[in-house]
Amino acid sequence: MNRNTLIIITLITFSMAIVSCYQVLGQNRKKQKKITLATKHAKSFIGTPYRYGGNSKNGIDCSSLIQQSYAIIGIKMPRTAQEQAKMGNKKGEGGVRPGDIVYFKFKQKREKWWHTGMVTYVDKGKIKFVHASSSRGVVEDTYNDYYKKHTKYFRRVIN
Repeated sequence: MNRNTLIIITLITFSMAIVSCYQVLGQNRKKQKKITLATKHAKSFIGTPYRYGGNSKNGIDCSSLIQQSYAIIGIKMPRTAQEQAKMGNKKGEGGVRPGDIVYFKFKQKREKWWHTGMVTYVDKGKIKFVHASSSRGVVEDTYNDYYKKHTKYFRRVIN
C-alpha cells in the first residue's frame, strides 16, 4: 500500500468518525429536548389541586400528570400508575436522571395504592421530583427518607 492510499484511507476513516460523532450528539440533543419538554410540562402543573381522576389545571391526579407530560413528547402512557409502572426500563436510585419516573406503593389499614412522580433534578445524590400529592396538590419534593421507604422503583421511558 502506498502512502497516498494510506492517507486517503485515514481521511475517510476520520471523516466517518466525525459524522458518527455528530449523529450521536444530535440524538443526545433530541433526547435532552424531550426530557426538558416533559419535565417543564409536569412542573407547569405545580400549584394545581389534586383531584382523583382529574386531568386538567382545575384538578389532576398523579397518573394523569405523568400521562400528559409524556404525551407532550409523543409517548403514550397508560392512565393508571400501576399500569404505567410496566413501561420503560427499571433504574436504580443511583442511575436516575430527570425525566425518569419514580413509583411508590403505599399501604394503610389493608388498603394499598400506587403513586407516581417525575424526576426533575438529580445532582450528587439529591433527587427532586414533581407529583400530584393528594393533600397538597402538584408539588416538587425532595426524594427523602419518607419517599425512599415507600419506593417501588424508578423507570426510564425516554431512552
